[in-house]
Amino acid sequence: MTREHLLQQLSRYRPFDEHETAMAERLRDFVASHPDCFERSLAVGHITGSAWVVDADRSHVLLTHHGKLDKWLQLGGHADGDPDVLRVALREVMEESGLEDIRPLSEDIFDVDVHLIPARGHEPEHFHYDVRFLLEADRNAPLQITGESKALEWVKVNRVVELTQEESILRMLRKARIRFGC
Repeated sequence: MTREHLLQQLSRYRPFDEHETAMAERLRDFVASHPDCFERSLAVGHITGSAWVVDADRSHVLLTHHGKLDKWLQLGGHADGDPDVLRVALREVMEESGLEDIRPLSEDIFDVDVHLIPARGHEPEHFHYDVRFLLEADRNAPLQITGESKALEWVKVNRVVELTQEESILRMLRKARIRFGC
């Protein structure tokens, strides 16, 4: 798999709104112009893979209280050279939650987002070009909090807005509600 596969996925992807349309175009341009887009060493930014993880009855979503950013977010992380962004999302959910039985509800992209990561220590500010997928996991399986998180929680869909006002999270929530009728 190469960046051509991601470019093909992005060409088929239909963004939700004007804001996401602009981010999808920006992400496509980034991938097309940077052969090393999957490498964390690319200082201007890099591809990340993440997931909107729902339970079987679609009433809850798994969120992490991110340790460095101090925000409730979806699980995900760096591609670290892997051009299979769905595999990256699955790996990151497993690493960040301890969940082992996770399955994609589709291999299609669920959401895209481009966001600025602030400088920290000797790491300059840079962009994460995030490709997101829709996954399912068992809400009753035990969770393991890692050093990357302050907390992990299966949040009732109708309570997500109590934890975050991050537009990208609210957009995925709107998409899930439309898709699942919840």
